[in-house]
Amino acid sequence: MAVGTKTGYRLYTINSSEKLQETYSYEKDIEDICIVERLFSSSLIAIVSTQNPRKLRVFHFKKGTEICNYCYSNTVLSVRLNRKRLVVCLEERIDIHNIADMRVIHTIRDIPSNPKGLCALSVDNEKSYLAYPGSSQTGEVQIFDTINLRPITMIPAHDGPLAAITFDWYGTKLATASEKGTVIRVFALPSGKRLFEFRRGVRRNATIYSLSFCPDSLFLSASSNLETIHVFRLDVPKEKPQEENQSWMNYFNKAVQTAANYLPTQASDVLTQDRAFATINVPQSALNFRNICALT
Repeated sequence: MAVGTKTGYRLYTINSSEKLQETYSYEKDIEDICIVERLFSSSLIAIVSTQNPRKLRVFHFKKGTEICNYCYSNTVLSVRLNRKRLVVCLEERIDIHNIADMRVIHTIRDIPSNPKGLCALSVDNEKSYLAYPGSSQTGEVQIFDTINLRPITMIPAHDGPLAAITFDWYGTKLATASEKGTVIRVFALPSGKRLFEFRRGVRRNATIYSLSFCPDSLFLSASSNLETIHVFRLDVPKEKPQEENQSWMNYFNKAVQTAANYLPTQASDVLTQDRAFATINVPQSALNFRNICALT
């Protein structure tokens, strides 16, 4: 875990649920670190400070050396890394660096206004997909191949603007949520086909803070500004034996599906969307903070 502080940054190792071990601390000439990104468990650290929000500095923290620094035309809003690429997101532009020599190899210009710096970079080295909003009015997601430097597909994920996007560990799935926060969708990559649709809630909108796949992509968590964290299950249910298909519940489910075909789209979506596999109540003391979830 990497933590920005008012005087530098610190790195921690979480060996268990009960122990947090500080492995490195840099508290020198940098103030108010607003972005700190580490390349997995390597020695590469990318940081941005509030004093110089347009400057990205990349360090090899074990050697104590600065590898490079870049100044951009506008404020750096987010930084993403994998073993092949470093991506820097500005409000209306995205720069893609080659991680081997840190040079800029491609710039995606004139993107729709993205004031939150919303983007995601897949962990997989071979695919190395980048996802970012394709519209500031609707929930379009643009998928870009950062290895071959070409667009892959556009996914019309939601009616409203995006609030969260994340890849699974293999770059084969993308999870999305809109600013309304009631529906979570999962798409296949690179085709963009919708695989799953989950309903987080019906009565209350929510600001989605994080989406996270577990390593085998069987579960997806969603945290928000509300008191409940949702965990969704992504496996496809197996066919039931013939005798079970005659049960009353099976008949009821078929009736719901049939009825949904005759209802307006919004109403039928509510009937056919899956609910959470599990829910977790957030402690009251944590509701004032931005809750981020991860699945191991």
